[in-house]
Amino acid sequence: MDQALIEQLDRWHEEDEQQRIVDLLLTVPEEERDYETISRLGRAYNNLGLYEEALNQLEIITEAGQQDPVWHFRVGFALYHLKRYEEAAQSFRTSDKLETGNQNTESWLKWSMQKAEKQQRQERRIAAKKEAAVEGSGSEEVPFSNMSLEDFWDDSEYAKKAYLSEPPTDELIASIEEELGYKLPASYLALMKQQNGGIPKNTCFPTEDPTSWAEDHIAISGIFGIGREKSYSLCGDLGSQFMIEDWGYPDIGVVICDCPSAGHDVVMLDYRACGRDGEPEVIHVDQESDYEITFLAENFEAFIRGLVSEEEYDTSEEDKEAALYKVAHGKFSSLLEELCNRASEVEHIDQKIRSICTRIVEEKGYFSFHADELSYLMYDVQFWLYTKSYPDTSHEQYLAVYEKMIAFGGEFGQGGYAPGWISEWLDRRKEEGRIVQENGHIRFTDQFAAEVIQQLREA
Repeated sequence: MDQALIEQLDRWHEEDEQQRIVDLLLTVPEEERDYETISRLGRAYNNLGLYEEALNQLEIITEAGQQDPVWHFRVGFALYHLKRYEEAAQSFRTSDKLETGNQNTESWLKWSMQKAEKQQRQERRIAAKKEAAVEGSGSEEVPFSNMSLEDFWDDSEYAKKAYLSEPPTDELIASIEEELGYKLPASYLALMKQQNGGIPKNTCFPTEDPTSWAEDHIAISGIFGIGREKSYSLCGDLGSQFMIEDWGYPDIGVVICDCPSAGHDVVMLDYRACGRDGEPEVIHVDQESDYEITFLAENFEAFIRGLVSEEEYDTSEEDKEAALYKVAHGKFSSLLEELCNRASEVEHIDQKIRSICTRIVEEKGYFSFHADELSYLMYDVQFWLYTKSYPDTSHEQYLAVYEKMIAFGGEFGQGGYAPGWISEWLDRRKEEGRIVQENGHIRFTDQFAAEVIQQLREA
């Protein structure tokens, strides 16, 4: 590979133009691709999230890469994201031996080992549960015996409005189970007959493993009731099927709790080990960590009994301070920085963006966009910035590039997002006539673009 090409590839890598790297390197005939070409192709595929393709390329140069710590690192990176954690740990361990003292490699080795151990625990637990199911279980106990539920629920007006439904009839339960495709556990049915959905007074559950929410616990916003009318019910418009079909959560059971992250993590009944008619485990599923599963409890009753007060884990002030520091000082992604540099209509636009995001954190306590007014303003700002610089953008292209601005923007980023929010915002702006489509390209009307610019100037 000649020096000019290496310098070009390095520039594109710094600018996060990974697809351009792939497109260029694929023009090189396979028989002419040397070690450096294939290694860089593997890196670009990794950075695009195409981990199988990355691994396929890197395996071509397996023999030549045995003494190269970078090759082992890139293999480990692909394996890690394919959730082959034990193999990833082996690759990072070899890379670390070949190049000692590399803190990045040491960090990935540590994370891989932690994930591998967690994965092995999960596999052992599921295997044991399947074996127990084959052997059969003893007599069933009455759910929640020796536990008073009189003081379990929060009786706020919001809880009643958002979650609480009428007590479920046997006919409704059968209908919901048929729609979901799973038999609901007896303890869940017992709790819902006592009160059909709501917000418990204790909303935290301790965990052995860290999640995107906290190092030692998860939090829930409420428990879905049996029904369809309330949005936060099993078959409501924000219920289990919506989270699985629209948000991409694994189709392994039933979503029973939403969480304060507004969709970025949920609590589910997991039927993998017991089958659709068995007694499911309760798990936490983390969208921000590629839908990583964390075991919570052997069954629903154990989960309810294990809930504790948020006062035991109150880090809200620390979390808010960290988020405020991020939006004030975090480095913009290369794409967002590029777009801001091209926006001459607004002076100090970077500070205007930081100002709006600071207001979002002040209101929510964390950095995330949803369907509120300030979030919609930030959707508008990002769209205006991007389509101003790239006017030939289609609906699909914008949805694909959105995450590279702020959602996964590195230091100034949210670490995740729900694609559904962006689609809903786009559809709404189209319905309002504020986004128009011409020859397959989408843009703001001139009038609405002027309104967004003015809002930015006033921020």
